Amino acid sequence: MSEKEILQRIQSENVEFIDLQFGDMFGMLNHTTFIAKNFEESHFKNGIPFDGSSIRSWKSIDKSDMVFLPDIESAFIDPFRTRKTMVFFGDIIEPRTGEMYSRSPRTIIHNALNYLKSLGIGDEIFFGPEPEFFIFDSVNIRNTSNVSYYEVDSVEGPWNSDAGNDNLGHLIKHKMGYFPASPQDTMVDLRNDITTHMQEMGMHVYLHHHEVGTAQGEIGFRYGTGVTAGDSVHKYKYAVKNTAHAYGKSATFMPKPMAGDNGSGMHVHSSIWKGGNNIFAGDEYANLSDTAIYAIGGLLRHGRSIQVFTNPTGNSYRRLVPGYEAPVKLAYSATNRSAAVRIPYVIGSKARRIEFRCGDSSGSPYLNFAALTMAMIDGIRNKIHPGDPLDKNIYDLPAQEAAKISSTSTGLDMAISELKNDMEFLVAGDVFSEDLIDAYLDYKVAEEIEPLKVQPTPLEYELYYDI
Repeated sequence: MSEKEILQRIQSENVEFIDLQFGDMFGMLNHTTFIAKNFEESHFKNGIPFDGSSIRSWKSIDKSDMVFLPDIESAFIDPFRTRKTMVFFGDIIEPRTGEMYSRSPRTIIHNALNYLKSLGIGDEIFFGPEPEFFIFDSVNIRNTSNVSYYEVDSVEGPWNSDAGNDNLGHLIKHKMGYFPASPQDTMVDLRNDITTHMQEMGMHVYLHHHEVGTAQGEIGFRYGTGVTAGDSVHKYKYAVKNTAHAYGKSATFMPKPMAGDNGSGMHVHSSIWKGGNNIFAGDEYANLSDTAIYAIGGLLRHGRSIQVFTNPTGNSYRRLVPGYEAPVKLAYSATNRSAAVRIPYVIGSKARRIEFRCGDSSGSPYLNFAALTMAMIDGIRNKIHPGDPLDKNIYDLPAQEAAKISSTSTGLDMAISELKNDMEFLVAGDVFSEDLIDAYLDYKVAEEIEPLKVQPTPLEYELYYDI
């Protein structure tokens, strides 16, 4: 679609406002809104200036001018606005050089895809993310020097079994929420509306269902390239949160919002294509190619360090523990959901792919996919073989056998330490800049790791107050 064609669409559909959206380095969706009648063809060619100094870890105030260049193909009508609004994702441009901004996560996934092509490995890499979420009826949070607590509530919650006249039974016990029919599943209509809104936003949706956790859900949508799949994750989260808000509820993609129940992950399927063929399909283990096996080798070799981007928050590691269906061992296996890398059962070579199961959606999807891409590229370039598959329930392995298998990072501080010692594969081809990595890590340490270290929790009061 050309600039003239999109302007004609804006006029013919009586669009009143243009909303420009972009994700920051840490996965937060930002936006600014313009009056549609003031939008011109030059805005699509040259971009729109904005102040980048207030975006976390981006620009200092003395060099704050940035440019947003709309991606015409990303356009969709926002179903949540009362006046007709067209939304664009886009790239961030450094006006002093005319190049894409090196700290914009969308730039990094562009770089990774270009690097893949330059090496002749493939023409495209596709990602199929599966972000899970919780929807609560209410959430209360207080964290001051003398008070610290959170409280979430859901009509599905087993803690409401004695709610008097408000309790109609049919509650969902922790870790028993997978696929129950209504009346246990109270969110069917809500998820129907979410998927309807997603389709109105131009997304191709396959299905939805209740997930394992109390008040937890998942919606399946079509895969895309690194760029379009990243856009889709942002659109998906936008649709889930805004639909829940319209219902008077609150949606979260926080990896572990409740103790004692499963957390929310984002399993990511991927395959590399070249010349119209899926080069992950072959005659090796689970009908994979040597290329796919080496890609798995790269993911497992760099599994701990890429967690800085795939499991990017302190809370991520409260999910990534044994006993809650989250993989904690860096192994691979066919159709095995206890492994870090699963090879799904599929029909036909076009659908052949691998699935990285450790990650979650609490950060930037673009950086997540770029880190996965670079780990796979390194595995393919250096023919890193992952060893034999582990075709057994890893959760039930005897302790002595489990100890022989490399584990995922146990905390964000560990993942950062691993990355600092294992960074070369990310900066290869100037895909990730050291400047971006340094800025990202500095923020994570100062704003998350250090505050979490010094904050007492209610559990500590239970354990230690009477000492």
